Amino acid sequence: MAAPKPRSRSKASPDALRVASFFAGIGGFDLGFERAGIQTVWQCEKKPFCLDILEKHWPDVPRRDDITEVGADDIPEAEIWAGGFPCQDVSLARMGPRSGLRGKQSGLFYDFANLIGERRPELVVLENVAALLSSHDGRDFAIILRSLADVGYGVAWRVFDSRHFGVPQSRSRVFVVGSLRGPETAASILFEPECSDRNTEARRPDGEKSISPFAIRVGNSKQGYVKKLAHCLYAESARHTGTDWSRNYVSYPEGAVRRLTPLETERLQGFPDDWTMPTHLMPNEDTLDSARYHACGNAVSVPVAEWLGHRIVEAMASSHLDAQVSPLNVTPRSA
Repeated sequence: MAAPKPRSRSKASPDALRVASFFAGIGGFDLGFERAGIQTVWQCEKKPFCLDILEKHWPDVPRRDDITEVGADDIPEAEIWAGGFPCQDVSLARMGPRSGLRGKQSGLFYDFANLIGERRPELVVLENVAALLSSHDGRDFAIILRSLADVGYGVAWRVFDSRHFGVPQSRSRVFVVGSLRGPETAASILFEPECSDRNTEARRPDGEKSISPFAIRVGNSKQGYVKKLAHCLYAESARHTGTDWSRNYVSYPEGAVRRLTPLETERLQGFPDDWTMPTHLMPNEDTLDSARYHACGNAVSVPVAEWLGHRIVEAMASSHLDAQVSPLNVTPRSA
């Protein structure tokens, strides 16, 4: 099956910030940043299915398919480099020993880090599963922070859950921001200065237990019932496949159940409808659905990326990152 003609999206202004997108997947970072006014100028992605989706939505953007063969001079000028490097070797979903950054997939971070060190873009944004924080007792995360700090970046990190950004999915991911203007600028992107009231919900009577949102069903008898809050969509796991449908499913009064459709998984990630419909024909419906499930499970939630994009635009404008970088905050580059 082939996709319908993609919807046109607004063009970036001539003075828009630019992002080079690494491990781009189906463009979660790219679409979210675009909605914040940031222009995608380059992409790198390995999987053929994802490359098809990127070509469909960004036909004029140059891209490469193997980061290990990318040279620093191959990447066009961009103030921001963003990438959700592979999580397979650090994810708890593997249900076994984790190779961490020593693994073949997650270890591609080192190729990314080498390119960052050579070009030193003004801002770097990384995304991965929250389990990265505990991989090899935290040593892998320390390597990531040190890799950025050693080439002059001030670093901040924060765990976000997609459920707090308007999509009904519990999806915790760690985001790392590195800024050549120091940790204050990095932190200003990830953390809001204002504080909110944690006690906004009405207090329940003493002794009444709270109800998990995973236990609340919404829907109707004709279209089926789903959990009010979906579990995290897994792309790959030792126990589950596709959308991890043993936990996320649609049920009916007579006892029938079904897995989520690709359209439903797109919506759980904040993508427009049919975003993952490819332009090239697939062998059959099952192959197509599996590819779409997998791509959505690997993606960055678009609303989270959009929120970050707006924060980046504000922070870079207020800190004047286009000015000469202060030598107090940057390790000098070797001649």
